[in-house]
Amino acid sequence: MSAANSVPLTDDERQMLLQAAQWAAEKAYAPFSKFYVGAALLTLDGRIFTGCNVENSSYGLTNCAERTAIFTAVAEGAVSVEHDLKAVVVVNRDGVPCSPCGACRQVIYEFGPNAVVIYKAKDGAMVESKASELLPEGFRLR
Repeated sequence: MSAANSVPLTDDERQMLLQAAQWAAEKAYAPFSKFYVGAALLTLDGRIFTGCNVENSSYGLTNCAERTAIFTAVAEGAVSVEHDLKAVVVVNRDGVPCSPCGACRQVIYEFGPNAVVIYKAKDGAMVESKASELLPEGFRLR
């Protein structure tokens, strides 16, 4: 069991992550979809990393905000398979529902199956779910 499972997210952490994700959404490169997404993640040691979606003329090469944030944290040595994520927040500039896509759910699961994932649901409410709830058959090869 990951330490993220036993360390609850505080209101201050939640607010900081939401603000950081909104800030990241402003930096998104989305000339095709016009859908500007930002994500912020929190590591167990309290560091916050952000990411935005980056589109490409070759649509398959587009990268989601959640994966951008996670890959940045990995590149900085803050997240690894031994150091799970504590939380991930995903928002968009338009404030519409925006849950992580399937690919992002698997990447979040890889680095934090017990991480709290926060996003706006179809009914407009902010939802908090564990990554393992969003991807019940997620897997890790370690």
